[in-house]
Amino acid sequence: MKHGKKKIHLGRKSAHRKSLLANLACSLIEHKRINTTLTKAKALKRFVEPIITKSKEDTTHKRRLTYKLLRNKYAVSDLFRYISPKIADRPGGYTRIIKLGNRLGDNAEMAMIELVDFNDTYSKDNVTKKSTRRGRSRKSKESKKNQPDSDNNSAIDNSQKNKSTKDQTKSENVDAKPEVKIKPTKKQTKSENVGVKPKIKDDSKQKK
Repeated sequence: MKHGKKKIHLGRKSAHRKSLLANLACSLIEHKRINTTLTKAKALKRFVEPIITKSKEDTTHKRRLTYKLLRNKYAVSDLFRYISPKIADRPGGYTRIIKLGNRLGDNAEMAMIELVDFNDTYSKDNVTKKSTRRGRSRKSKESKKNQPDSDNNSAIDNSQKNKSTKDQTKSENVDAKPEVKIKPTKKQTKSENVGVKPKIKDDSKQKK
C-alpha cells in the first residue's frame, strides 16, 4: 500500500530522475521561466526551492552542496550572484506554477514554472488599488470641507469679468454716432449729368 509515499517518481529510476531535475533546475536558473509538464513542474518546485534557500548564505560549504545537486558550475555562480540578492527577503515560495492547458500530441497537462521575483507583471509596484466610496477616511472629508471652494471663486471672477466687458461695450456704443446716409436730390443729379456727354453709337460700322 502507498501510505505516506509522496515522492513523484516521474516513471524513471533514481539516477535518471536526479539528472532530469538537475537539468530542469539549471535551465530555470538560467532563463528564470520554463515550460514543462505539470507533474515535472511540481517535482521541480520541491527540488529547487531548498537549493535557493541554501543560496542565501554565500559560503563555500553552501556552494559545494548546491553544486552536488545541480552539477553545473555556471548555474551555481548565477544562483549565488544574481538570484540570491533578489530573494534574500522572501521567506520561501520562490517559484510560481501557472497551468497552460493540454498538449496537442499526447494531451498532457502543460505548465509554466517561473521565479516570482523576476516577473514584472505581478510585482506590487504595478498593482493599483481601486478606490471605493466606503474606503474614504474622515480626514480627507474634513480637509475637503476646510478647503476654500476654488471652483466657485473662479466662476464668480469670470462672471465679474463678463459684466465689466459688457459695460465697456455699451459705453463705446453710446459715444459712437450712427452714420446717416443722405440721398441726393433731383437738382443735384441734373447738375451732375450736365457735364457728361452721351455716348453715340456708330451705325456705319454695323452696316459694313
